[in-house]
Amino acid sequence: MLHVETPQSVCNFGLARCDITPPVGIYHRMWGAATHERASGVHRPLSATAVVLQAVQASAAPEHEVILLAVDHCLLWAPEMDALLTDVARQAEVPRETILVAFSHTHAAGLMDRSRAHLPGGELIAPYLDDLATKLAAITRQARGSLQRATIAYTTGRCALAAHRDFFDEGSRQIVCGFNPLGSGDDTVLVGLVTGGEGQVLATLVNYACHPTTLAWENTLISPDFPGAMRDVVEAATGAPCVFLQGASGDLGPREGFVGDTAVADRNGRQLAHAVLAALEALPPAGTRFEYTGPVVSGATLGSWAHRPLEAPRLEAQTQWRLRRWTLPLPYRADLPDLERMRTERAHWLAEEQAAQQAGDTVKARDCHAQVERRDRQLVRLAVLPAGKEFPLPLALWQMGDACWFAVEAEHYQYLQRTIRGRFPRMPIFVLTIVNGSRPSYLPTADAYGKGIYQETVAVLAPGCLEQVVEGVSKQIAAWV
Repeated sequence: MLHVETPQSVCNFGLARCDITPPVGIYHRMWGAATHERASGVHRPLSATAVVLQAVQASAAPEHEVILLAVDHCLLWAPEMDALLTDVARQAEVPRETILVAFSHTHAAGLMDRSRAHLPGGELIAPYLDDLATKLAAITRQARGSLQRATIAYTTGRCALAAHRDFFDEGSRQIVCGFNPLGSGDDTVLVGLVTGGEGQVLATLVNYACHPTTLAWENTLISPDFPGAMRDVVEAATGAPCVFLQGASGDLGPREGFVGDTAVADRNGRQLAHAVLAALEALPPAGTRFEYTGPVVSGATLGSWAHRPLEAPRLEAQTQWRLRRWTLPLPYRADLPDLERMRTERAHWLAEEQAAQQAGDTVKARDCHAQVERRDRQLVRLAVLPAGKEFPLPLALWQMGDACWFAVEAEHYQYLQRTIRGRFPRMPIFVLTIVNGSRPSYLPTADAYGKGIYQETVAVLAPGCLEQVVEGVSKQIAAWV
């Protein structure tokens, strides 16, 4: 019989959430152009959600379980990331390799860097991070304790919030990071609706690629940016938690962003939420397919369709579970700056900043401070890179029934998700980036190098590395399907 399949996964599913909003007054200067140091208040609370995905026929082996922690922060530097993973694994009593911390990448949560303890509000960072680890471990235990058999039904929506952000400024003859009306932005919203055995909605999983940079240097409030309003709208409609999972957004940002007005962030979030809800409305009941049932004679002879339960072999196929964790060696760029060069450049811009402050030139002082901040961040990146000529990029790929999920460190250009999904158009593929940190920084496409694009200038890996990631993941998916 002619029919239309809805991709689905059947697994053991558990979820728990907690509030992780930092205290008002904590160090908050994420943006180089910012002039404030401390957070002055809270726009919307930050949250962390533990999602446990487990094979239906699970054993105690790590290859049968993924612990996904969706966290409202930009990212953590390598020392803080390593400590967090170790502490969560120890306190939750789970293998560290099963934990994937997926950052929403909001730029309005504050820069959680223990080395900034000497700055205003910096003394609050270490206690906050210690408490964060305890909270993440607690919700991990809760989520594992709530495991139940569930079905994830997948659908795709479209949202124009994300726009290409490599824009050539004719006036200054440089490429700036901002809305490019001539560029192409991936508008794919991949949604998973999780339902329990009685058909009750357990969660909505949203995979979308867009930098949460609505709020920028003028904003002094702690905020999840647009994912906050998106979650609230979807949760009000479904009555269940909504989990935002950041896609490959290295060259994507909000069409309207870099503002201080929280109303714009909420508007951006509602735009995405309505796209999610529209996609959900088209989903059939879990465990069914849409079948043609034959002609019906009426004023015209009509073709009738109905949702019918899946047969046992098809339901069994949706419980299939495969998981692979591996590292992909990627070469460093040939012109990677060394630490001494960065220190020299930092000293130069610090002197320029101090001179501008003494001269009363606040604009120049702000710009010089931004240059100092760039060097500070590059120094952090360079100091933690593994020795040798290659970076071992960790990859995690798992198949659940009809869908694949892929998690990777760093900030990848949209080419990653567009290419992989284009090669496997019938399979939903969740692409999660900025997972467990971002040591390599950005992975732009090879043709983006040498143009002065910000993302390329701070990238530590050679041209072509993004393409190697695509090939490596595509090869594994092809082997499975």
